[in-house]
Amino acid sequence: MTERPDPVAIAIAHRIVQRRDQLGLSEATLAYRANMAPAYLRQLLSTGPQFDPPAFARIAAALGTSWPELLSGHRPDAPPGQADAEPRPLFHLTEPQCWELIGSHGVGRVGLPVGPAPVVLPVNYAVDARTIVYRTAPRGSAAPAEGSPASFQVDHIDDHRSDGWSVLILGEAHHIDDPQEQHRLAALPGATPWAGGSRPLWVRIRPAEVTGRRIGTG
Repeated sequence: MTERPDPVAIAIAHRIVQRRDQLGLSEATLAYRANMAPAYLRQLLSTGPQFDPPAFARIAAALGTSWPELLSGHRPDAPPGQADAEPRPLFHLTEPQCWELIGSHGVGRVGLPVGPAPVVLPVNYAVDARTIVYRTAPRGSAAPAEGSPASFQVDHIDDHRSDGWSVLILGEAHHIDDPQEQHRLAALPGATPWAGGSRPLWVRIRPAEVTGRRIGTG
């Protein structure tokens, strides 16, 4: 049985394309402003906001609007006929600024190549010598193959102020098998996963590229 397209996802995708054309942006430019690859942008538009909600908030900010406005198609507090707000300024972050925003630990999203489309999952992470480490189940969805490409993203979006920041790390994922190293990492702040169950596999993402954007404030 063929799955019916989600009408909400179709409507949101239409608004994104319409707003992008209104601003004179190409697909590549919008993806760049939202800190994602064009292929991932296309994936989001075809699957809908349930796939990666924070990514849609970044798209909205890159389009000079907010996620509620993009979802509903209108500004709830605007008088009839009022034009859309101008796009917020976009600032590129240096690599040291990116690491400062990521901090020593927190919750981010790891992106891994699984099947015909990437999978993006939230994980608790810790920072170790400018690499990202996290724990997961050996056969879990967040368990990458040794040496596989991986992305890691942390962001903060304020819908009310229409600003925020996003940091994207691209690199390779490696398993950490040394027991002494695992013991050392277990003592880092934020190293304990929030999710229960056995999660003995340690993964380290070694960055090849670290980029960041801030929208709304310098």
